[in-house]
Amino acid sequence: MHTETHIDIDFPESLTQRGSAPLPHWGVIQAQGEEAAHFLHNQLTQDVLLLPVGQSRLAAFCSAKGRMQASFVLIKTAPDTVLLIVSQDLLAATLKRLSMFVMRAKVKLTDASKQWQLRGLLGDSSQALLINAEPWYTVTHNGAYAVALYPAKIGERTIPRALWLAPASQAMPEEPEISTQLWQWTEVMSGVTLLSHALFEVFVPQMLNYESLGGVNFKKGCYPGQEVVARSQFRGTLKRRAALVHSDVTLKAGQEVFTLTDPEQACGTVVLAASRPHEAGKPQGFDALVSGTLESMQTGWQLSAADGDKLILLPLPYTLLEDI
Repeated sequence: MHTETHIDIDFPESLTQRGSAPLPHWGVIQAQGEEAAHFLHNQLTQDVLLLPVGQSRLAAFCSAKGRMQASFVLIKTAPDTVLLIVSQDLLAATLKRLSMFVMRAKVKLTDASKQWQLRGLLGDSSQALLINAEPWYTVTHNGAYAVALYPAKIGERTIPRALWLAPASQAMPEEPEISTQLWQWTEVMSGVTLLSHALFEVFVPQMLNYESLGGVNFKKGCYPGQEVVARSQFRGTLKRRAALVHSDVTLKAGQEVFTLTDPEQACGTVVLAASRPHEAGKPQGFDALVSGTLESMQTGWQLSAADGDKLILLPLPYTLLEDI
């Protein structure tokens, strides 16, 4: 596929200098109890037992077949408490599924979304709290948590991003308000996203590059789907990866993409899409994270019709791991 080496985006520079966005599309599950970390360790792709208190990681919750049912930014706030930031449209079903495995474990799972407020911080707003910290590094301040996320790469510019989580009663950061839509575009351009309902049980974690993003620990013990996830990694059976693309037309999560040579057979799926920021009257199309077959990335992608709009492949802002 053609690789775009420069992204010419016509929007005010101030939009990404600093700002705070509401994140109503994300919610919070709380796991609390003396066996909370042990319980989640046995259910997720991440080593929750060795995660230090006050730190965060990316993690996935899979079916027995290794397909992702949800993914999280998890924060261990205390030895007996872990918070799971999850897509709001998957929260209720994920809470129910996780609860089925609790049995006699000393842990209580609850929807804690109303107890916490979530904000996305961009640019200098993120830098002020995390100062070039590596992804998933977390700082605490007066009961609030700031998690360093993967930055958005816009051409030659890098825009720092952070997740800010604080008790509902605490004052929000005094930062310029930016839209959720702008935040979601920077999420696309970071190449990292949480699973949404449209993609339930579609991917194994590596199809979203999770092993390269610190979201899969291959040294920990068993969890649902662990054998499939490990086999995909070590036996060369992984056939799909996530890539960034640009389109002149609307894209949305769950939409199928096709090769230029076979417009009838789907070879990929849109994971997350957002419109590029632009000045009034100057539409600039959509950017998206797409999980597609390795072979089709070389052929080229388009939308469904034989004369469908072509998708331009953009460089990922991080390096995929070749070996674990």
